[in-house]
Amino acid sequence: MPDIESLLTRWQSAGVLDAATAARIRAHESQSATKESPGLKWQGITALILGAILLACGVVLFISAHWDQLGPGARFTLVCAMVAVFHIAGGFARPRFLGLSTALHAVGTVATGAAIALVGQIFNIQEHWPAAVLLWALCALVGWALLHDQAQQILALLLVPAWIVCELDFRMSGHIGEGIYMGRVIFVWAILYITFFLGSRRRAVQGILFAVSIVAAVLSIYGMLSAWESGNSSQSFIPFGARVWAWIAIAAVPLLVAAFHGHKGLAPIAVAIAFCLALPWCYRSITESYTTPDGFTGTWVRTESTLAAYALVAAFAVFLCWWGVHLASRALVNLGIVGFAATVAWFYFSDILNKMNRSLGLIGLGILFLAGGWALEKMRRRILARMAPATPSAAAAGDVKGGAQ
Repeated sequence: MPDIESLLTRWQSAGVLDAATAARIRAHESQSATKESPGLKWQGITALILGAILLACGVVLFISAHWDQLGPGARFTLVCAMVAVFHIAGGFARPRFLGLSTALHAVGTVATGAAIALVGQIFNIQEHWPAAVLLWALCALVGWALLHDQAQQILALLLVPAWIVCELDFRMSGHIGEGIYMGRVIFVWAILYITFFLGSRRRAVQGILFAVSIVAAVLSIYGMLSAWESGNSSQSFIPFGARVWAWIAIAAVPLLVAAFHGHKGLAPIAVAIAFCLALPWCYRSITESYTTPDGFTGTWVRTESTLAAYALVAAFAVFLCWWGVHLASRALVNLGIVGFAATVAWFYFSDILNKMNRSLGLIGLGILFLAGGWALEKMRRRILARMAPATPSAAAAGDVKGGAQ
């Protein structure tokens, strides 16, 4: 109510609301506050998450401690019971405590992955670990379809691309360019998740996928730039069929999913595909010679990123910032600003710092953080200030139009 009072006072001062309307709003909110039951606060959510993690860890430790003492039949029974108990308990708790039910079902779906691996070990099934990930993803998809829980949705959306990456890695293992294709798949799917769920009402899904996708995008950039280091003359190139399936996973499937958001969803995915297509080629090979203490001389070849790699990553960060302005998304604008700053710092540490002595390097680093941080923060505030008036004015126009109707 204090927040509502401050808003009502401001709107009355601006002439948007009259006294009678403000009084009706106060009456409505006071009645709603007395009728509504208190929701699940962050303390309860934290307790449920920690409880689910600890419960899952305890079950794993208990099973691992007694695993060697059990026969195949007892092992299979224990594995099936481990999955069934959590889901049955979640079903019983659902009418009374939805949060507890969600946590138990999530533990049950996580336990399903362990159960699939253990059943394969018990019966000595032929090993193809991407198929196990696929079965796990299908279980999460079924849980999402039946329960409509955010936890099941998060698990399903993480396991599907994980299966794609595992399957491609299995088929490309030992070939030249394997890391590049893996990085491309991970990067495009990360950008898909970052942009697709912006503004979603499912806050847990949006927040967790946003954070996981940022980490995955950073790791994929490193993988695409360093993948050439693992190649050697004895390896062969990736088979044509595997490359076709890889590009289906890189381009076709993400574009098809993003098409549900129209051009707003297609543009960032198209730019991400072009980015990951060009980035692995932004490198150079350097041959250096060395001499051992016993007088033996030799050469070795290393690869490093070129200036084009830094420019390309910085340009993509600028695109994210611009696209965030286009969508009026503060999260995307902040991500673009942080990405640009991280790229500048990466360039400084990789190409400039090692060419200076220690004192000049630290001075330059301090100037970079102070001046660059001030400039970027000023730019970020300016961008967000331009975005802020657009949304309230559009909402006010919609309210006036709705009132007229």
